[in-house]
Amino acid sequence: MQSSKRKAQPEPEAGPSAAAAPTAKRVAAAAPAVVHPARVRALSEGAMLPSGPVVYLMSRDQRAADNWALLHAAQRAAGAGRQLAVAFTLFPSFAGTSAARHFGFMLRGLAETAAALEARGIPFLLLRGQAAEAVPPLLARLGCSLLVTDFSPLREGRAWRAALAAAAACPVEEVDAHNVVPVWRASPKLEYAARTIRPKITAALPEFLTDFPPLPTLPGWDAAAAAGIAPPDWPTLISEATRANSAAEAVPEVDWLRPGEAAAAAALSAFLQPSRLRLYEKRNDPNCPQALSGLSPYLHYGQVSAQRCALAARAAGGGAACDSFLEELVVRKELSDNFCLHNPHYDSLAGASEWARASLAAHAGDKREHLYGRRELEEAKTADRLWNAAQLEMVHTGKMHGWCRMYWAKKILEWTESPEVALREAIYLNDSAHVGGGRARVRVGAHATRSRRVQLGRARPKRLRGVHVEHRRHPRHGLGGAACVWQDPLYELCVRALCVSPPLHASLTRARTQRRQTQV
Repeated sequence: MQSSKRKAQPEPEAGPSAAAAPTAKRVAAAAPAVVHPARVRALSEGAMLPSGPVVYLMSRDQRAADNWALLHAAQRAAGAGRQLAVAFTLFPSFAGTSAARHFGFMLRGLAETAAALEARGIPFLLLRGQAAEAVPPLLARLGCSLLVTDFSPLREGRAWRAALAAAAACPVEEVDAHNVVPVWRASPKLEYAARTIRPKITAALPEFLTDFPPLPTLPGWDAAAAAGIAPPDWPTLISEATRANSAAEAVPEVDWLRPGEAAAAAALSAFLQPSRLRLYEKRNDPNCPQALSGLSPYLHYGQVSAQRCALAARAAGGGAACDSFLEELVVRKELSDNFCLHNPHYDSLAGASEWARASLAAHAGDKREHLYGRRELEEAKTADRLWNAAQLEMVHTGKMHGWCRMYWAKKILEWTESPEVALREAIYLNDSAHVGGGRARVRVGAHATRSRRVQLGRARPKRLRGVHVEHRRHPRHGLGGAACVWQDPLYELCVRALCVSPPLHASLTRARTQRRQTQV
């Protein structure tokens, strides 16, 4: 194996021309490609090394089925008669009061994925630490000939992939396994609305919306033993994650949602039943919770492929409801990746349009009827009963109806001293409790709430009329009397899979303390 580090392709600066830069070089395989060549790009120079296995570093797309990155790695390995291993990097410690909710869901899904891979003779290697530090030693021990990664538009993921490409002694290739149309193929520049990116994605769908081929047969090997790494002890890891913080205010796991690929497939099948799919046109009505798909947590963690969902929806038919679902699943979701890839300020007001920043600045001094701090917001101690219900539901169950979310975020703008603070608090509250914070679409949604005709002075307030708010006792936590917006348990959940959040939700402290005292 070569001992010198390979020259990494320089990471393109985020901006309108990022995806069009020479660094987005397409990678063509010698054998007929089972993965569209435009879905793959090189992160470092050089051809596949003459010997050694292929390693797929799984990150955003945590599944064994319908995974273009895994299929590309398997094709490259099978074509050269090499073995294939899958690696995953995990933080060295589980910190933060939301560790149980975030890592518990992810690790339970990964355990299922690892078992499916090992049944195909593909070892799953779990590493602890930052990818740029933990992966190169593994590649060296294995004598790796090629490293394949999946894609994320967020800056943290792009940074560690660039660092890994520079440190690895083998070539590194990146595959967009998350989007139906690869983000760099959909558009080479920042798109400002669904109407501008929709024609481009629609035109590319016949080329990219194809079924998945089977995984090729690969040579077997005992990669875990060769690398000196024991197979993951999933029960111990899950126990460590879910008990990482025993503080009373720690956010617990959600107990109404089963993680993993099998559960994701079941949720997709249930949603596509004709009687339920027809209801999707009522998805913006919080009083019709059964209209929601319940697929967001699985899509966020990569436990189900958006492409598989699109193919299944097309096969199911459903007319206007199916068209609406595909619009959200493909166009709107991929617009979010486009925004985060091409806008370096996707999580700050600097990334908003100039007219929006000017209007926000002009009305920054407008009088606020109420001003609330972070503690009052996270404990839902506002004067708005509906807002409190939506916030408490997110705290206790990890979810919030999408239409209520817009109302929730716009009220934060009214109740904080500046738009900058409003954006920061909205992201903090969401990432801390929602089983899906940190994803690209959360960033875009928060931006839209701040910059699309909702400024003070030119505000278009969100009004929720006829929404039923009821008091329920949470079955697990015994939080009697918590007001919640009624909705189906299977809905929009999103969680920061590989990032931890700061302490939050002291609102649980007193309730749990009282419960423990009662039990004693």
